[in-house]
Amino acid sequence: MKKGDKLYEGKAKIIYATDDPALVIQFFKNSLTAFNGKKTGEMEMKGAFNNAISSALFQVVEAAGVPTHFAEKLSEREMLVKRMQMLPVEVVLRNVAAGSMSKRLGIKEGTPLAFPVIEFYMKNDALDDPILNDDLAVVMDLATRDQVALLKHRAHQVNDTLSKFFDDRGVRLVDFKLEFGMFDGQMMVGDEITPDTCRLWDKETNSHLDKDRFRRDLGDVAEAYQIILDRVTKAS
Repeated sequence: MKKGDKLYEGKAKIIYATDDPALVIQFFKNSLTAFNGKKTGEMEMKGAFNNAISSALFQVVEAAGVPTHFAEKLSEREMLVKRMQMLPVEVVLRNVAAGSMSKRLGIKEGTPLAFPVIEFYMKNDALDDPILNDDLAVVMDLATRDQVALLKHRAHQVNDTLSKFFDDRGVRLVDFKLEFGMFDGQMMVGDEITPDTCRLWDKETNSHLDKDRFRRDLGDVAEAYQIILDRVTKAS
């Protein structure tokens, strides 16, 4: 697979063209960012951690019948993925109150929710990714009504699969963010599934094993990502 021109660079990844118009290379950077890029840092091996973790989790999700853009892990920091038309909506599913939900609604962090709660956010850095409801997503032409319903269905499928997967490995899936795109007429999970996009707490200690260690200056960020990699890739 021949690597071509850079197509896009975001906070955590760079996308490169390939000699196949249906496939692109997703390169994982070592950058740490939080609060929509307002806090930044670098972590050696972060790109390698997230590429390995996401490659494994995409395959877990695919095995459960949820289509993803994953094609192949090419190298330590490169993943071959399908070239999708991304939907400008972030889908957040919450099993436990934490982060912005706790701040917005005054729910004590760590409170289990009666059922998984889905939130939509518009992908717009200039507006700090504002929260949306279903109707706003449709009215603003970010997604169709049918796509909104499918986004929710796919998010619940991923949650059912990964909640059990992580529980078997001593990890609590608190919440996660997904991004979706269209490929050959099919909606697929894209972007990544990593400690950057999930809140993951140790079941016994409630220790944070995700990007909150960077957001909240808790330290031991690399150690947390290594723990998740070790648990994700170990046999169940």
